[in-house]
Amino acid sequence: MSEDAKVPEQQEKPAAESASPAREPAAAQQGEMRPEDPKSADDVLTKKMPGEATKAEATAAADAGVLAASRRRTRRSFLIGGVAAVGAYGFYHWLDYGPHRDMLPTLVDRAYDANAAISRGVFREHALAPTYPLNRAETLRVNGVFGLKKTLKPETWRLQLVGASDAERHPQYVKDVTAWEYGYQAGESHDDQGHDTKTDPSKQSSIKMAPAPMLGKTQADENKSSQDNGSKQQDQDQDQQKDAQDDNQTGRKPRGLEEAGESDSTLEAGTPGLLLTLNDFLPHLKRYEMVTQFKCIEGWSQIVHWAGVRFADFLEMFPPALVNGREPRYVYMETPDGDYYVGYDLHVLRHPQTLLVTEMMGAPLTQSHGAPLRLHTPTKYGYKQIKRIGLIAYTDDKPDDYWTKLGYDWYAGL
Repeated sequence: MSEDAKVPEQQEKPAAESASPAREPAAAQQGEMRPEDPKSADDVLTKKMPGEATKAEATAAADAGVLAASRRRTRRSFLIGGVAAVGAYGFYHWLDYGPHRDMLPTLVDRAYDANAAISRGVFREHALAPTYPLNRAETLRVNGVFGLKKTLKPETWRLQLVGASDAERHPQYVKDVTAWEYGYQAGESHDDQGHDTKTDPSKQSSIKMAPAPMLGKTQADENKSSQDNGSKQQDQDQDQQKDAQDDNQTGRKPRGLEEAGESDSTLEAGTPGLLLTLNDFLPHLKRYEMVTQFKCIEGWSQIVHWAGVRFADFLEMFPPALVNGREPRYVYMETPDGDYYVGYDLHVLRHPQTLLVTEMMGAPLTQSHGAPLRLHTPTKYGYKQIKRIGLIAYTDDKPDDYWTKLGYDWYAGL
């Protein structure tokens, strides 16, 4: 054997696995993507495959993509926002000019009814309102004087009761309760007249808006007043004659002179019923005292000591006449001049804490607080607690309500 034959054949070292042609892309194997040989270490770091972008180029491309997408989304958002604005305006216009009941859009009115149904179910209208110790009670501020702006002569007050069962058997029955004439004193009242608009409840109403006679006058004012007494009295006589005119052919003085106007539920001339004095029912009903919280929808509240008779007991004494074999569903009340009026569900007035009030803070009611008779029901806001009640009517038709006509809630529950 030759020496060459004895030398074993040198085997080729395998190439690095990373450089194996079998593991490279086909284009790289054909030399189409191979980079030029690097000339330095730095060149190794900067060399790129053909078609590869540098970091700056990649960032710029990404930013361009984001900007393009942002522009597309901005246009889309603008279009969506425009359509939403047009839709919102259309909805508002429909609410404002669409179907209404009084001043309430139908949709809002239905929402009120739904809220009332939920409140009745959750809070149970027969639940009692909290009571408080007497030492926490304070005199209620005067707020809202619709129906109270003239000073009533107490001896001329009568409670007109309409819709009572067997009304004819009572000695107080008359064929036309609307024919009764309430008397009013000439001149300004010296009572705190409160206010009819929403003002700061932290201020005392007697300081904030008392009539001039309560604030005092200078001697010059008094002299001027005495000189003008004759002409003022003549003007008052003319005003009384004007008020007495039958402007609406009902046989009564003009009514409903405040913002909400005359009630649609006010009595027609010739309506029969009872004309009651306080002595016709107060001595026959148990007197109750109660210290509860009066809450105004304006956002303030006070704890007050009340006294009177329960409306539930009044209903027992003068039950409503049945309608189709059942009790009527509602009760309507208004002031003697018809300027303020309120409607109630009958069961609300059967609540054990609903009082016909004759006293406040241990003393008889003042005129500005609704003398001689007002309502207090602590489960309702104050605008449901009518003062100077002149009429109580049982009815099966949902009656008018002053603040409901102006957009407030009929339910008014706390």
